[in-house]
Amino acid sequence: MSIVEPTPTNADNSFFGIPIQIISLLLIIIISIAIERFITRYISHFSKNAKLEPNTANNLVLTFRILILIGTLLAISKVGGLPSELLISFSAVSGAALGFASQKTIGNFIAGLYLMTARPFKVGDYVKIGTAEGVAQEITLNYAKLLTAGNTTIAISNLQMLERDITNYLYETTPKYNIYCYTFEIGFDHLIPSEKLSEIFNTTFDLYKHLPKKPFYTLTRTTAVERVYTVYFYITETKDIYKTRSQIANQIFKLWDDERTKIKNQK
Repeated sequence: MSIVEPTPTNADNSFFGIPIQIISLLLIIIISIAIERFITRYISHFSKNAKLEPNTANNLVLTFRILILIGTLLAISKVGGLPSELLISFSAVSGAALGFASQKTIGNFIAGLYLMTARPFKVGDYVKIGTAEGVAQEITLNYAKLLTAGNTTIAISNLQMLERDITNYLYETTPKYNIYCYTFEIGFDHLIPSEKLSEIFNTTFDLYKHLPKKPFYTLTRTTAVERVYTVYFYITETKDIYKTRSQIANQIFKLWDDERTKIKNQK
């Protein structure tokens, strides 16, 4: 008498008739979508509070979406039982893509994340980065653009910014506007007495009482050849810094030239 053994079934590999494998794949997709939605909303909320540029916020969202997509594909390939050759090929392509990203590129991206968190300056601020200075026009995960006094735009990578001193000329923030304090040096020979130079400075600064604060000056250094002063003036519109600086300097030199002419004529 032969004994017929029962045929194994897939009852243990299904849930209400739906294969566990399919359910696992659906759960991976749902969880991935939920994570993507959560991170997108968090970045959007963070960007508004941090007042990030739309381009910067979009770059952050895109970066995390790519990371989530890679993780999702890896999980699906593992659970879905895809051929090992395909998984190896995908890993090889991913490794090659990461390999093409140079150390500087990765460092630049990390530097961008750090700068967005530290926020040493924002768009519209007048800043000095190393030897370059100007009005910040754009800030991204890769670089910042400055509009210089020569009306040219220069781009500085985030990695370079971390290696240089950053000076933000923002002096005070009020409910109505921001006040920036800009300085520049101006030098004179010793022909005109210090008292007369003081009169020249004060006469010039009286013309700029409309600024948030009246300009002032300090003696920076003196040599046998010249005296160098630092002029401080305050302004609310960074785009007007170059024009105001030129006007103040021209007025001072005009009065200085007039005084020199008087002294030479007396001799």
